[in-house]
Amino acid sequence: MGQIAERVHTDPRMIELLEERAFALKDEAVVEMELDDGRRICGVVVALPTIQVFRDAAGNEGHNTLVRLEDACDPRREHYVWLDRVISITQMGTA
Repeated sequence: MGQIAERVHTDPRMIELLEERAFALKDEAVVEMELDDGRRICGVVVALPTIQVFRDAAGNEGHNTLVRLEDACDPRREHYVWLDRVISITQMGTA
């Protein structure tokens, strides 16, 4: 995963929210995520996400978290989701 993120965060409340979301995701959990643009993505958590330091396009440093999901309908397809774009996470079981 790269070192550039569309958005980075320095606000402690947002960093805490990112940590909560990352901690809530379990390895091989089947989840549905609702994103801030209205999309819903259903998939299997392939690797546990961690808060990381990134830079945005302007060079500002901050935190964000990226999670990789294997598509629930087509395991050959992957989704990379920034957890700061997630509105809700619904656990649907395990793979």
